[in-house]
Amino acid sequence: MPVSAANGLDIHYTVTGSGPPLVMVHALPFDRRLWDLQIAAFADRFTCIAMDLRGWGASAKPHDPFTLRDMGDDVMGVLRDLGVTQGAVVMGCSIGSKIALMLACDHPDVFCATILIGGQSGPQNQFDHRIAAYRAHAAAGTLSGYHLGHLRHGVTQGWADSQAGRAFLQRFVDDASLDPECIAQVFGALTVSDLTPRLGAYKTPTLIVNGEHDSALAGGTRTAGLIAHAQHVIMPGAGHCCFVENPASFNDTVSAFLGQHGFMPRPA
Repeated sequence: MPVSAANGLDIHYTVTGSGPPLVMVHALPFDRRLWDLQIAAFADRFTCIAMDLRGWGASAKPHDPFTLRDMGDDVMGVLRDLGVTQGAVVMGCSIGSKIALMLACDHPDVFCATILIGGQSGPQNQFDHRIAAYRAHAAAGTLSGYHLGHLRHGVTQGWADSQAGRAFLQRFVDDASLDPECIAQVFGALTVSDLTPRLGAYKTPTLIVNGEHDSALAGGTRTAGLIAHAQHVIMPGAGHCCFVENPASFNDTVSAFLGQHGFMPRPA
């Protein structure tokens, strides 16, 4: 797997397919594999670029404080290594949606469209309970069980209990890849970030998708209201990571949005 150190840390990523760049930024507490179903669907039209955010998967796990912009700079470092300078679509879920929106605000010359799953743009609730729990379970040797419980919050509980859901979530349970001290810094960076003052001048075509049972639905709705041109879609019966529970409907929604704006290329 390729590694970028362009922003001073080792960020692991994958590149699949061919065509214009489709940059994928995952949710917590997952890693780049969260996008496997979308990569399979879009790799015949796009160069799908999926990376592990710092603190997750195979990427570096620094303990010193950092900001959401530092995490966004990690993504831009990967793109610099790949020579991506324009015509990219950025798609993110949860913290990834906030990073994607920040990148689209900061680099309108690079990103032609933005897809936000969750779509929270303002400051978020404190995550002190998550930080404390990751530390406590790591010390007690029970981190796998806690991590699995946290993963389940990304989907509806019915889907999490299904055979497909159990198999999908179990892929991400790995004590060795989790560092509670870096996780604490990630949650700290997420808590204080506020992009709402920038949305009045924001012009990039944007799709916001929430599941009907998404804990971030209120935040996504608020963000959609602050972006005058945004398209907001609510997927029935799905949770936060709606694209995992109902990939066919989600992928069709993304394809229609990109086609509407002239960004959906023909298959390779």
